[in-house]
Amino acid sequence: MSRVWNFSAGPAALPEDVLRQAAAEMLDWHGAGMGVMEMSHRGKEFTAIAAQAEADLRELLAVPANYRVLFMQGGAIAENAIIPLNLMGDKRVADYVVTGAWSVKSQKEARKYGEVNIAASSEASGFTSVPPMAEWRLSADPAYVFTCTNETIGGVEYPFEPDLAQIGRGAVPVVADMSSHILSRPVEVSKYGLIFGGAQKNIGPAGLTIVIVREDLLGRAMPHCPSAFDYKTVADNGSMYNTPPTYAIYIAGLVFQWLKAQGGVAAIEAQNIAKAKLLYDFLDGSDFYENRVDRACRSRMNVPFFLRDEALNDAFLAESKAAGLVQLKGHKSVGGMRASIYNAMPLAGVEALVDFMRDFAARRA
Repeated sequence: MSRVWNFSAGPAALPEDVLRQAAAEMLDWHGAGMGVMEMSHRGKEFTAIAAQAEADLRELLAVPANYRVLFMQGGAIAENAIIPLNLMGDKRVADYVVTGAWSVKSQKEARKYGEVNIAASSEASGFTSVPPMAEWRLSADPAYVFTCTNETIGGVEYPFEPDLAQIGRGAVPVVADMSSHILSRPVEVSKYGLIFGGAQKNIGPAGLTIVIVREDLLGRAMPHCPSAFDYKTVADNGSMYNTPPTYAIYIAGLVFQWLKAQGGVAAIEAQNIAKAKLLYDFLDGSDFYENRVDRACRSRMNVPFFLRDEALNDAFLAESKAAGLVQLKGHKSVGGMRASIYNAMPLAGVEALVDFMRDFAARRA
């Protein structure tokens, strides 16, 4: 069986080594006589799996000791509600930096639980850039500042790590949705109060949400916050207050081990830089395709592009699929094409895409 080059934005491709190991352990994990998805989440076998996954994630991201790692459910969309329920507290106001479709959705959801101040927005540029911090206008006393540091749909990635100390507001926690680029590059966790992300892009299968939260932000949940979504309750129970997505945690743990075998986050970043450079250099040198994102803010993970003659879109998608290159259609809100080149996508896959794009353009010159 031949596998395709899968450029899906999520659920996305997983490393083949991980898939093969999971297949080998499907019926019998390490002599337990059963597979992971059959295990009690409170049994010694699974608690060992979860503990190792957390330890490996902490190592990969150099998570400080005063941060808790939570394994939750509901994806990033659920976190758009869970975050204000936990962090707005008595202040009931939060600041949002809006850089694309996902941060638009995030701030809309937060309005159900309190007041939202748009501290900065790149809407005027068509969400093709990130507003510099000098332009951020924070409210007087926000509970937190929300950022989406990689916009999956628009292909916009922060070219800097938000550091509110630079604008004299270092006491305000920064919240970051890193769903589509977590573990793709080093991150200074201590600059954030909370980092979260759905697993289905760079970590594992859909169903698992990773939350990394500073301990002093626990215990602030609104009275009507559901217990299973109260960060303190989840932390106090080691992410086992309710049954967590056990198989997704297991796969995430295998991905973390795979990442460590690649040399860690710094090593995978070098690979991601090479992949993105190959694709962007080709796009920039073409008069057949174009990328519309500010070059300083281009995502390494999600590369949207357009055929200058959009009448050829259907032919491009049909022929690329026939060539074994799938899930290249852009999001319906943006159109065009999008190649998501997460950690599990090897350089060979991007090379195959560029070769196809070059050939497709040449045949229609």
